[in-house]
Order: sequence, then structure tokens, then C-alpha cells
Amino acid sequence: MESNARFFRRRANEEMAAASRAVTDAARERRMILAGIFLDRLKAVEADEAPAFGWGERSAAGHA
Repeated sequence: MESNARFFRRRANEEMAAASRAVTDAARERRMILAGIFLDRLKAVEADEAPAFGWGERSAAGHA
């Protein structure tokens, strides 16, 4: 199963790609709005996810 972070990242990339292929300005703007929504959700999900076992927080003293 796909994680929320991966889903939002994938959807944002898909919308940005679709925006680059859009024919009209309105379609391009709509796709960029959707990409922005997915990026905002991705940021929220990533902020809520703490690194497992604290692996993302290495101290200089512990790993000299």
C-alpha cells in the first residue's frame, strides 16, 4: 500500500506535469492549484511523521 507522503508527492508531480502540457491558461492554472494543494498536504503529512527510532536525529557526540 502506498504511504500518504508518497501519494501526495506523486499526485503533485503528476499535476505539475499536466500543467506543463496544458493547452489553455485556465487549465494550467487549475492544475497548478491542485499541485499546490497536494504539496501542502505533503508538508502536513511529513511534519506529523516522526522518524522511527530517532534515526533522523543523530547527535554529533554520539557519532564522532
